[in-house]
Amino acid sequence: MSVAVEATDVVKVFGEIHALDGLSFTVKSGEIFGLIGPNGAGKTTALRVVSTLLLPTLGSVKVFRLDVVDKASDVRRIITYLPEEAGTYRNLSGREYLEFMAKFNTKDKNETREMVKEAAEITGLGKRLKDKTKAYSKGMKRRLLVARALMNKPKLAILDEPTSGLDVLHAYHVREIIKRYVKEQGVTVLLSSHNMLEVEHICDRVALLNKGKIVAEGKPQELKENFASANLEEVFAKVVGLA
Repeated sequence: MSVAVEATDVVKVFGEIHALDGLSFTVKSGEIFGLIGPNGAGKTTALRVVSTLLLPTLGSVKVFRLDVVDKASDVRRIITYLPEEAGTYRNLSGREYLEFMAKFNTKDKNETREMVKEAAEITGLGKRLKDKTKAYSKGMKRRLLVARALMNKPKLAILDEPTSGLDVLHAYHVREIIKRYVKEQGVTVLLSSHNMLEVEHICDRVALLNKGKIVAEGKPQELKENFASANLEEVFAKVVGLA
């Protein structure tokens, strides 16, 4: 199995704050890998470095062997990035929004049509795609945004807190979208979440972050067994000395 992301000793400093402090991890092609931890652990900073939006202070990151600094433009062609705070254009319908975003990826009308068709199926919103997004619930908007991130079949989809703020049913639907798409299309997913219980049900492997460092890494079940814990929250508490 090839390597999708290889981060080596990554440091990111903002003034006196070390947001990332020697971060190293590897994501395998075709898997869902989660960076999880409390708010302020460095998850979003790590995703922004991988997605070429932030330059690392030290260390290196490669995406399918392309350096995110030296080959940033090449990296951007094979990834999509969905930030936690992403929004839609409220006066466009769901379908109009998808068409607008698809045109950033291709100028071919047939490809645009296929991309929008793909995204429409991913959302599961049906006839509601005709409605303006200002009438959507937060869960519906998030489903639309996740579809936008996946519709061009990127080699790597980077998703920052993809289910943040969603109720149980909408969060479940978004998780199932991601799992199904990875299985059917072979897309690799790197995501972040502070919801450690939720991540157990979607990620093949996870890295627990605390203060910019990885404190534990592995398959969720293996981590629970190794630390004799019922869930990843307990694993994290034990690793950082809270339990």
